[in-house]
Amino acid sequence: MRLLHSMNVPFFAGAAAVIAAALAGCGGNVEIDLGTGGTGGGATITTSTDPGPKAIVDKVDLLLAVDNSRSMADKQKVLTLAVPDLVASLVSPPCRDAQGSAVPVPPGFGPLDPCPAGSQREYSPILDIHIGIVSSSLGGHGSDACSTSGAGKQSNNDMARLLARVDPTQATEVETYQSLKFLAWDPAQKLAPPGEADVDADSAVDSNGTALVPTLRDMVLGVGQIGCGYEAQLESWYRFLIDPTPPQEVTLDSDGKVLLVGVDEVLLSQRKAFLRPDSALVILMLTDENDCSIREQGQYYYAAQLKASSGAPFHLPRARAICETKPGDVCCFSCGQSGPKDQNGNPLCEDDPVCKDASGKTVYLDDLTDNINLRCFDQKRRFGIDFLYDIDRYVDGLRSQTVTDRNGQVVPNPIYSDLDPSDANSNVRSSQLVILAGLVGVPWQDIARTSAGGVPDLLAGLDDQGKPVGGFKSAAQMVADVPGQGYDTWAVILGDHEGYGKPLDPLMIESFEKRTGVSPITGEALVDSSQPLANKANGHEQSIPKRDDLQYACIFPLVKVEPDGTVVPDVHDCSVAGNVACDCEDASNDSPVCEVNPATGKPTNQVRAKLYPGLRHLAVLRGLGEQGVVASGCPAQMSNPTQPDFGYRPAMASVVERLKVHFN
Repeated sequence: MRLLHSMNVPFFAGAAAVIAAALAGCGGNVEIDLGTGGTGGGATITTSTDPGPKAIVDKVDLLLAVDNSRSMADKQKVLTLAVPDLVASLVSPPCRDAQGSAVPVPPGFGPLDPCPAGSQREYSPILDIHIGIVSSSLGGHGSDACSTSGAGKQSNNDMARLLARVDPTQATEVETYQSLKFLAWDPAQKLAPPGEADVDADSAVDSNGTALVPTLRDMVLGVGQIGCGYEAQLESWYRFLIDPTPPQEVTLDSDGKVLLVGVDEVLLSQRKAFLRPDSALVILMLTDENDCSIREQGQYYYAAQLKASSGAPFHLPRARAICETKPGDVCCFSCGQSGPKDQNGNPLCEDDPVCKDASGKTVYLDDLTDNINLRCFDQKRRFGIDFLYDIDRYVDGLRSQTVTDRNGQVVPNPIYSDLDPSDANSNVRSSQLVILAGLVGVPWQDIARTSAGGVPDLLAGLDDQGKPVGGFKSAAQMVADVPGQGYDTWAVILGDHEGYGKPLDPLMIESFEKRTGVSPITGEALVDSSQPLANKANGHEQSIPKRDDLQYACIFPLVKVEPDGTVVPDVHDCSVAGNVACDCEDASNDSPVCEVNPATGKPTNQVRAKLYPGLRHLAVLRGLGEQGVVASGCPAQMSNPTQPDFGYRPAMASVVERLKVHFN
């Protein structure tokens, strides 16, 4: 049965400002079609690809999907430290002897050089790699948020196009392959025209003046951290790679509903040049917040609306009472909606007294209960509406041979298509060769491989065969029971996400209130600031009196790597004007990422970075099974760069581990 909900639009209590429908000039009642599930406009259907025999490839298309909202610069810097590991693993695999031990190689040893006698490459070097970057900023999805008007605001909407900038406020770009905004690794110089042949420093091997690793570092840092705060990490890579008709513009029609205008031919051209039909496609997400991919249809843009037509703050109506305990119930919907009706037009649910005030007007939330910074958090419980695309959109988009475009037409999925029939390359990849990796907000301890005694150990944790290889758990290990328990790792970090169930690890629960409980993996209890930094994962729970932030999943120390390789602490003084995206401006904070500034005696020095629970990303990764790689955006250690667990090195190793079975 199709349920239609009508959203009433009375004036704000005491504000004399009409909410969203009046913003669009539609007056009385506004219908939001919530559908019956699925993914809404641009949904994918669930016809899966047939993996068939193990596929072997000799080329990789790597897309970095990097969050560019506030507070991301510290994570981007850690990613740049891991770039050499990922690149080196692909372009110049280690030489190993007959026993599998790594063999030393001479100085200057390159991707095309043979291994020393008695050894061979662990797998063949990949001599053909495309590397591109997209950000998480897709604008306001039809709302008044994230405008690109004004100086320094251009990166509020990067339109899911490839980025090659060196700074989000400037037009300067790095040199890319044929100015196509992606890098092309080509040490054998077989591409026409040839691509990049230098790894770390420019030489005379190729015709350009660049090298792969430093250029890629510049591109990662150039993404910046002044983009839209409603981060559409999932939708951004979906739009670039999969959406058959990516919009040129998202606006509103005369009824105040989303109108997708035109098709972004620039994006389609970039996709065609970047994405080869027979490559291994790897998407690597880096983000410190949960996804906020707002549906671009109907009036779901209300989730990002900031102002009413009068200029007063816009707030959503509260949810019906049942939403608090049963968000999946048919009678959980917004107090601003009339609710579902049967085939005869009769209401299925009784009126809820919490929805009306004493004068009979609809009850709206306020700054404490509907802070604009937290619009994408626990929406069904708080607002009675899920404003975001369903998880199936992204799982099916990476697995299905067909997708449905915005006009309802079922068409071939671009990632399983030959986008350029004019060339000689017509082989099309299978789903084995499509991998999504997520560096997201989850304690590393929850997803690390464990020792024989069950202790998380990124250096020597046991793999599927019981070998002490360290790193993060494989897909098979993620679904295996935690030793001695009746649940798997997904239950710990995600819970029944689709059914609105909570994770078992309290650190993975989204909340602005202080959480309590004990980690089922480490046995450590959550503590408040009376026991500062007593929890190894997130330090301690902080006070959030304005309810404008969430508690952290995990934190890690800020450091700088000096030119000689020395690692030293990094300190951001948030009391200094113009220090962008600092987390310690409030001199009365008790945040675990802040320390006292000796000059003022106030806790305004930021010395740690934070990540929030990345539940939607994790839900997609769980749905992908073997196609998903789960990693933590909180490094285990940032003090010794020579160790395998430094920074994001374990995440890069997990990607290569998943990929290398498809290399010769």
